[in-house]
Amino acid sequence: VQLQASGGGLVQAGGSLRLSCADSGRTFSSYSMGWFRQAPGKEREFVAGINWGGSSTYYVDSVKGRFTISRDDAKSTVWLQMDNLKPEDTAIYYCGAGSSRWSDRLPKSRVNFWGQGTQVTVSS
Repeated sequence: VQLQASGGGLVQAGGSLRLSCADSGRTFSSYSMGWFRQAPGKEREFVAGINWGGSSTYYVDSVKGRFTISRDDAKSTVWLQMDNLKPEDTAIYYCGAGSSRWSDRLPKSRVNFWGQGTQVTVSS
């Protein structure tokens, strides 16, 4: 698995961004996937997860109703649609892949493969 994240940028509060994470390997479909973020001076935190079949998703409370995670195994890609962005969403966003046993709640400590991160900045 080799993950490449993209789609970050600068957006005003209330705006939208769509992050992508593409895998150049051949085993993407067998992994649980997650999006994580790390704000300056803070630890990396889980944001959203999706199970290996894409039938189940999970979000932290702070992004529920605003973010949507999805995947297309045929394209070996997972997305994070972020709507109604807030300044507190500013962070570097990372995608991660881990064992399918974690379903839609992949712990940060159990990520086997990380993408390189993409910066999201939300101005007020």
